[in-house]
Amino acid sequence: MDLGFLLQALIPSWNSVAVLLIFFAYLAIAGSILPGKLVPGVTLQDGSRLYYRCNGLRALLLLVGLLGIGSKMNFVSPTVISNRGLELLSTTFIFSFLTMVVLYAAGCRSCSKGSSLKPHITGNLIHDWWYGIQLNPQFMGIDLKFFFVRAGMMGWLIINLSVLAKSVQDGSLSQSMILYQLFCAFYILDYFVHEEYMTSTWDIIAERLGFMLVFGDLVWIPFTFSIQGWWLLNNKVELTTAAAIANCFVFLIGYLVFRGANKQKHIFKQNPKALIWGKPPKVIGGKLLASGYWGIARHSNYLGDLLLALSFSLPCGLSSPIPYFYPIYLFILLVWRERRDEARCAEKYKDIWAEYCRLVPWRIFPYLY
Repeated sequence: MDLGFLLQALIPSWNSVAVLLIFFAYLAIAGSILPGKLVPGVTLQDGSRLYYRCNGLRALLLLVGLLGIGSKMNFVSPTVISNRGLELLSTTFIFSFLTMVVLYAAGCRSCSKGSSLKPHITGNLIHDWWYGIQLNPQFMGIDLKFFFVRAGMMGWLIINLSVLAKSVQDGSLSQSMILYQLFCAFYILDYFVHEEYMTSTWDIIAERLGFMLVFGDLVWIPFTFSIQGWWLLNNKVELTTAAAIANCFVFLIGYLVFRGANKQKHIFKQNPKALIWGKPPKVIGGKLLASGYWGIARHSNYLGDLLLALSFSLPCGLSSPIPYFYPIYLFILLVWRERRDEARCAEKYKDIWAEYCRLVPWRIFPYLY
């Protein structure tokens, strides 16, 4: 692929704009009308709390079903996304930028004193633009932070399914592609099965909605997490039986650690006396969980996430570093985030955090880091 062709392919078209707007419109409507569990968020500094309608799984399954019916009836091509991948990438990037312009302007004009909409302006334009100035901005009653992360996760699956359809159409479907697709589909579906756990994560409770999250949710997640699928479209990989089995074990261990750690933390926040691995939880200062996975490493969920990311790339073999972009990037991101989280917790909990660090010395990797 030469540079001229690449630049031409990146030019947005009205078709790519239509695809993106229809996708967002569907998510807004489905998220508003489909039934789902109403989950309370964490209590904010002003004593208020937001409520999240967790109907993402229903919205995703309905979307996939509608796309399947539309494909059967020739209303939509199953390869419409894989055929326009670069167009959609640039279109989504422009949309993210424009969205951030609106969010920044609306935030600067906000006079709200509540934790969700109170503007946090440092005076450093780059810092405020990147990290955002409002915690939970809304549009027409829709919590945008929750909406964008849902769009990113759904978009990742829809891109993958279109790539899968193209590999079938081209006759290039391989064992590696099947493994990659199965791992990602299970991970994404599981995310929406446990969508309520998202309400107690760092992104939702602490990060303001700036370009970092908008771009990360709408562009980075769907388009970079699917690199392995795009790569397998053009590269044939033959895995040995042993390699395929080992890949499955990496995925399984990563899933158990990731999901188990997040579940323990979420349950602890809902009920601090709930048993952890059959025993009463060990709690530092009445606030910090030091049992289960959280007694092994202070950010054990990051370890599980990294193993999962690695399992998505291993089906591509070891001939190229390109499919390993996601786990490498994720490693850098999570170490950076872990450092920021540690600084925030040290300031918030002070002596309690120091005691927790003495009891649980490992940050992410037990006995290594």
